[in-house]
Amino acid sequence: MRNSLLQFATSAALLATLPAWSQTVQSPQAPTPALRLDIPHSHNPIDTYRATLVPQPNLANTGKIDSLVRNGVLELSLNDAIALALENNLDLAIARYNIPIAEADILRTRAGASFRGVNTGVVQNTPGGGVGGFGSGASGAGAGGTSSGAGGAGSGASGLVQSTLGAGTVVQSYDPILKGTFDNEHYTQPLSNISIYGVQTLQQNTTDGDISFSQSFPTGTTISAEFDNNRGATNSPRSYLNPTLSTYYHVALQQQLLAGFGFGPNLRYLRIAKNNQKISDQAFRLQVSTTITQIENMYWDLVAAYEDEGVKSRALDFANQTLDSGRKQLALQAIPAMDVMKDEAEVANREQDLTIAKTALQFQELLIKNALTKNLDDPILEAMPVRPTDSIASVGTQTTSSTEDRIAEALQNRIELSESDIDLENRRISRSAARNALLPTVALTAYYGGTGLAGPPNPSAGVPSTSPPDWHGAVSNAFNNTAPDYYVGVSVNVPIRNRVAKSDQYRAELETRQAELRMQQLKKQIRIEVRNAEYALEQSKARVESARKARDLAQKTFDITAKEQELGAGSNYQTLTARRDLSAAESALVAAMTAFQKAKIELDRSVGTTLDANHISIESARTGIVPDRE
Repeated sequence: MRNSLLQFATSAALLATLPAWSQTVQSPQAPTPALRLDIPHSHNPIDTYRATLVPQPNLANTGKIDSLVRNGVLELSLNDAIALALENNLDLAIARYNIPIAEADILRTRAGASFRGVNTGVVQNTPGGGVGGFGSGASGAGAGGTSSGAGGAGSGASGLVQSTLGAGTVVQSYDPILKGTFDNEHYTQPLSNISIYGVQTLQQNTTDGDISFSQSFPTGTTISAEFDNNRGATNSPRSYLNPTLSTYYHVALQQQLLAGFGFGPNLRYLRIAKNNQKISDQAFRLQVSTTITQIENMYWDLVAAYEDEGVKSRALDFANQTLDSGRKQLALQAIPAMDVMKDEAEVANREQDLTIAKTALQFQELLIKNALTKNLDDPILEAMPVRPTDSIASVGTQTTSSTEDRIAEALQNRIELSESDIDLENRRISRSAARNALLPTVALTAYYGGTGLAGPPNPSAGVPSTSPPDWHGAVSNAFNNTAPDYYVGVSVNVPIRNRVAKSDQYRAELETRQAELRMQQLKKQIRIEVRNAEYALEQSKARVESARKARDLAQKTFDITAKEQELGAGSNYQTLTARRDLSAAESALVAAMTAFQKAKIELDRSVGTTLDANHISIESARTGIVPDRE
């Protein structure tokens, strides 16, 4: 484990160099730094234009693994396995990033931009539990392993169409925009005569300095303002002002009156993004529940392989004892050589069974270590045996609660229903916006402005000037209402036939009704899942009782034949046959109890109580830091 600790300490040293808001320095036994789940906020306005970096993932295993190693063996209880999964499982680590991604979408839509959506499918890239060809033939193998999840918040999974999600009128930017320009131009124009400008070649020097501001609001209102300044100088002696200074300001307001009016259509992106964040939170809960279900199944697969290896080992020990006894009896010529050959064949068969059981156990150990670590780069950890501390023999077969109570609990707890309900709300928001987009575009526009003119009079013009001589006078005249510019008007845009908007609106209606049907279908599916899980639990319970009785009978048969052999009334072959039957009955009981335990896990999943049954804190799952339990 020294290599593992060295890697952990090296990773901690590297994390210490990251920004203070993202990581904290940790010792090998310190908790893993949590992923920041919101966008860092800074009061420095310059930081708005700087990139916000996300630190690289911490790929070191948590120190909890080292604390579970005793005498070179990783001793693991089910609670320990769940805690390690919450800290190290890469499926959870990948899904954890969806939470800040959804938060980033909210920031984007607050500015009026459309949402990008987030992945809300369940990540299942961790092999194990009999999926993907791994351990499918193992005793008591069950669900788990890998499958791809549906992408996109409220995406078109399960036959649903979501093409009109976010449909509606164009939403303007709610972030203020400030724009300024400054330019200088020298222009020379040859002339055909001097009768107009008094010069053969006209030279003009123009300087412009303009600034403008615009912002839109969720009511469908847009305001804008501009302030323009111009300085023009010429070599013409006939220009009345040289240079000429002009100033113009303009303040405008535009209000949508039909399509695009009000908070509904203009805040739809933000509302959908907030709902997508709720879906993302629910999807992470589903991810945790799914991962824990997988870890539970893998743990009981490990227990079954561990106990089955013990059964095969005890059978081999007895076969070897019988062979030794037979050889001694053969030396005394008390039994024929054929009996010893049968004993040798029995030992060979039991050695084969033990080899198969050992390799199956080693593979289950590798699978669960892969599921509970971020890396297996340490060869010592990779080769380390795992010993489960929870015994499958302690599993009870008592069940409580009625079917209707479980169904009611499932309809209240199942995360898929919560996701579907939020998705349905998104579709209703889009439907309302699509209805608004059917209306003609009617915009009320009003603006007010003023113009100011100034400049020193040109003595060559021979005409006195009434304008002030400097730029300050031009600005004063622009704002003193001596040269106002105002306008009020209404623009109407009526699309004839309006087929595009009509198609989107009707499609949004259809997609909403489709999602409502999917909600009802999901409820029916949950009812069937609960009943099916109950049936499976009852069946596995019956198998456990039958297997336990068969094991007890095989034990009694073996005891009787062994006693008969001691008294000289039986043979080695009869005793070996009874012992073989006992080993088979013990293995069958292990498989039946494993299946029963997995049936209970599936019932918890179908009812939606996996997290409560295992006392899992979602906050711990979100941060990847699990406090030690008393």
